Amino acid sequence: MSAPIRIALADDQALVRAGLRALLERGGIGIAFEAEDGAQLLARLAQTPVQVILSDVRMPGMDGLAALRALRERGDATPVLLLTTFDESELPLQAAEAGAQGFLLKDAAPEDLREAIARLAAGETLLQPVSTEPVRARYRYHAADAPRERFSEREVAILRLLAGGYSNKEIARAMFLAEGTVKNYVSTILDKLDTRDRTRAVLKAITLRVI
Repeated sequence: MSAPIRIALADDQALVRAGLRALLERGGIGIAFEAEDGAQLLARLAQTPVQVILSDVRMPGMDGLAALRALRERGDATPVLLLTTFDESELPLQAAEAGAQGFLLKDAAPEDLREAIARLAAGETLLQPVSTEPVRARYRYHAADAPRERFSEREVAILRLLAGGYSNKEIARAMFLAEGTVKNYVSTILDKLDTRDRTRAVLKAITLRVI
């Protein structure tokens, strides 16, 4: 029998930490330590290495994103899964850019949380930042190719995930939308970019600096 995954748990609410601890321990995941803010998390990690860090995004003082950036700056590559109650389309992208491997809402199903932790512990990355400059440097479009309409913030977020190779199902999961809703967004995006091909739409969006 393999040893249980050992994680660090950071959240400013003691009741939330207790609930997550009980939930995860029932699923065979061990809590190495708890922290109530980012600063405490960083201090404890220096003494107690773990396989995965599970952290709230919004915490007083040093929040989850700030702690993540500080962690990466000091060379610590421990996988980080961020949790939040805020359904904001830019948060998954901010999390990826800061160096997180995963992002979930706190009302995610328990099995989804346990699966995400297991995947991160196994070395997988659920969120990946997209580098657009190499593509932009190679291709150019003329003014006639400009989008028919402006893109909403959520459409831009979906375009960036398309650029990362995400399927509609994966985008739906990352952005907490129904798969059918994502399909509708993608259809609108393709129409605005005057193309029916996802790959060409991404290429065009990058070169036109939509993303």
